Amino acid sequence: MKKRMGSILLSSLLTISLLAGCTGDNEPGTAEPAEGTEPAVQALTEIPLPITSEPFTIDYWRANDAKLTASLNNFGDMAAYKEKEKLTGIKVKFTHPPLGQQRDQFNLLISTKELPDVIYYNWADAVGGPEKMIKDGRIIRLNELIDSYAPNLKRIIESDPDVKKQIALDDGTIYMFPLLKLDALKLNATSGLIMRQDWLDKLNLKVPTNIDEWYTVLKAFKEQDPNGNGKPDELPFTGNWGPGNLTKLHDFAAAFGVIGGFQMNGDKVEFGPIQPGYRDFLETMAKWYKEGLIDPEIMTNDGKAFDYKVTSNLAGAYQGGVFSGMGKYFNLMRDTDPNFNVTGVPWPVSPDGTSYATFNLDAKVLSYGEAITASADEDKLKYIVQWMDYNYSEEGSDLFNFGIENDSYVRDGEGVKFTDTIIDNPNGLTYDQALASYALSIMDGPINQDSRYLDALLFDDGQRAANAEWMKASSALTLPPIRLSTDEVTTSTSIMSQVNTYLNETMTAIISGQKPITEFDKMAETIKSMDIDRAIEVHQAAYDRYQSK
Repeated sequence: MKKRMGSILLSSLLTISLLAGCTGDNEPGTAEPAEGTEPAVQALTEIPLPITSEPFTIDYWRANDAKLTASLNNFGDMAAYKEKEKLTGIKVKFTHPPLGQQRDQFNLLISTKELPDVIYYNWADAVGGPEKMIKDGRIIRLNELIDSYAPNLKRIIESDPDVKKQIALDDGTIYMFPLLKLDALKLNATSGLIMRQDWLDKLNLKVPTNIDEWYTVLKAFKEQDPNGNGKPDELPFTGNWGPGNLTKLHDFAAAFGVIGGFQMNGDKVEFGPIQPGYRDFLETMAKWYKEGLIDPEIMTNDGKAFDYKVTSNLAGAYQGGVFSGMGKYFNLMRDTDPNFNVTGVPWPVSPDGTSYATFNLDAKVLSYGEAITASADEDKLKYIVQWMDYNYSEEGSDLFNFGIENDSYVRDGEGVKFTDTIIDNPNGLTYDQALASYALSIMDGPINQDSRYLDALLFDDGQRAANAEWMKASSALTLPPIRLSTDEVTTSTSIMSQVNTYLNETMTAIISGQKPITEFDKMAETIKSMDIDRAIEVHQAAYDRYQSK
């Protein structure tokens, strides 16, 4: 039977006494206590291997990933985790909810009495957030454990002010070993607006840089038959996984100095859809939609329909990533259409002369991470923390970013190259599926994602150029990774559930021509009457707390 942590008291007195009483022959640098004194733990400076001479098993819950399940049953079968078991002496038993059901299954799991030792989750999706999970005694505070037993994560936190600010809750509590992106700009700028470069070349057009140039290009795509089949079947701008409304067109809102939700105006939070620039956005999108420059099925396209439109030379431009929106189609079209070429397009310049991204490019700590639950054995906590921290060591980082040296990758000067096991897999796996069988970097996990993995997988010049282009955008309109308190979440959710439903319906009706642009003023006033100022107020308070950390 496990020694349960019981309550949140672990975050203070219990953790301190635990750490004071834990010593072991696998902890280098720990001095023997003087006779008659309490034993003291000297913080580890590196993770000893093996971590323990008495193997045990960690029960670990996390969502599965379709890239991994293409060849493996669970994360325990991944080459990196197998190697980690050999090195650390600690086994892991993974439990995965059915694909696509992780949120519902997490809610069921967290309500049970006995939890697994470790849960990896997107904690932004947890009802009440990690604050409530700690308050309810579901997961534990990790600060003191990290100080003594996680030298690698501790070094990162202490050396990077952004990480220190973003990893902690407002009261300073650290609750997870997170997915980090220390090279944030490069790793976050992997998606944006994409356009057919071969169509531009055929029509002697340049890549558009502002909204007027976008109109010129899309109009030419519609009228000048760039796919060369003699039919007016081109879809100048389209999208995939339609949400049932036209919110995907918010990718263009930043060209008018707004985004489709809460945004920053200097140090002030505001709601983009009630600003004057949003009216200009709606008016322009309505014009594009009326003239057939927007795929009328953009609201309902699924992945299969979208793939068909791209590979059938119908789609002229869309939003996507360097892998799913570019690399995938380079591979699919290489043999059937050698002229096929797509390019990353800069975010359109706004009226103030700045190209704004519609999402934050500066976040270094994501909301995904592994937390230790209150069900974990107290006597095993120091070992679990060391096991978790190994991923952030130099050796562990290489293992979980690239896999097994001389098997899945080789070193190439300061960089790495993936072998044919990954890029030309003998079992027919795509490169992302093959890498997922070796490492976490192509998915998400408790690591510092190494940008060298990205460099090694950007096979085409167009992908590399897109990443470089998207890195130029400003994140000034987007909110940093702020945290709302439990009460603030309740307040905001109550307001925004109504606001967003109304906004999405109304903006869709205006763009599609069902309502006139004059409806904008009524929309803005209605949103204000829904207490949007109160929602702005709680986001402002959270932003102010974030800035004061």
